[in-house]
Amino acid sequence: MIEASGLRKTYQVRRHRKTTTVDAVRGVDFSVQRGEIFGFLGPNGAGKTTTLRMLTTLLRPDGGDATIAGIDLRRAPAQVRMQIGFVAQHGGTYNQSNARRDLVHQARMYGASKSAAQEQAAAAVAAFQLESFADRNIGTYSGGQRRRLDVALGVIHSPQVVFLDEPTVGLDPPSRARMWQEVRRLRDHGMTIFLTTHYLDEADALCDRISIIDAGLIVAEGTPADLKREISGDVVIVDLATAAGAPEPATVTEAAKVLADQPCVRSCETIEHTLRLYADSAATAVPQVMRALSVKGIEPGAIETRRPSLDDVFLAKTGRALAE
Repeated sequence: MIEASGLRKTYQVRRHRKTTTVDAVRGVDFSVQRGEIFGFLGPNGAGKTTTLRMLTTLLRPDGGDATIAGIDLRRAPAQVRMQIGFVAQHGGTYNQSNARRDLVHQARMYGASKSAAQEQAAAAVAAFQLESFADRNIGTYSGGQRRRLDVALGVIHSPQVVFLDEPTVGLDPPSRARMWQEVRRLRDHGMTIFLTTHYLDEADALCDRISIIDAGLIVAEGTPADLKREISGDVVIVDLATAAGAPEPATVTEAAKVLADQPCVRSCETIEHTLRLYADSAATAVPQVMRALSVKGIEPGAIETRRPSLDDVFLAKTGRALAE
């Protein structure tokens, strides 16, 4: 459903009376299969949003090719728009309107007659369970209700591909869980979902495959399970903060050096006052870690062990956690 090859986008940025060239996207390649939930992950400034805006025809690529539902993105952007739905991160509704009115208007924008638009709006109200508030002003909606309306507006014309930009940002846990259900329901109805998110647990739970972009290039792609399998062994998290407070930077540096030199530790990453260690076996590593720190007079606040997660994959591929 989506095929991208060598997509590039460059910006000219003027700062301090000097113009510099910024390569936001430096030639990305990926494909999204029909009926798939595809996660597109990356830190701020990595090129994620620029790629999304190119695929949704909001930005024209400077190079490369892409097709959406078999339609060439650069040659026929208007045809592409008829095949896609786009739900922006901040939505596009107005407090003074209501869900039913907006849904009818959106359907009319895609060419439906007045009667057909009213039928489509009624079907969307039922499908997204908006009945109890569909005729109230949008300004009275909760965050979760407003987000469900955003998605309903994005799919009112039954697109083949839906682009969801951070669909659960700012939602409370129940609303977030409800949105996950909606995303799966869209996929079950035959739509292909292209999803960006800052929540790695969300990508792990929802996505059939994910792609990680960093510095304008794709650095990893695969199923969540396959990507996590690339990081074998266990993860040991050592938090150096205690009840007395955070440790001095010199203490963190010393602890990281000591632990990185341990035979059981394959690699060590520092995130503020926390050390993330990758080891073949947590059972072997934890006693050695405690002993090595004790010799240096360093008392950790907590030690945790777990299996590798997508956050570990992200850290390994980009050198930093997504939260950074």
